[in-house]
Amino acid sequence: MAKALIGYMNSDLRSPALAAENARLRARVGELEALAGRLSEENDRLAEAHAAALLEIETSHLQEMQPA
Repeated sequence: MAKALIGYMNSDLRSPALAAENARLRARVGELEALAGRLSEENDRLAEAHAAALLEIETSHLQEMQPA
């Protein structure tokens, strides 16, 4: 089965147009994966900042409710 897959992968070398399209699509997939990674990291940072802000708001409300 591995030989069949390798043969399939190399079969696009017979057609230069197909090989070029395959290379272009692989590059685009790489770009999109990198973008998804950056967006995920940014989302994690924003979620952490939002959670910290909510915790700060909650803490300030608790301090206001304390008896003098």
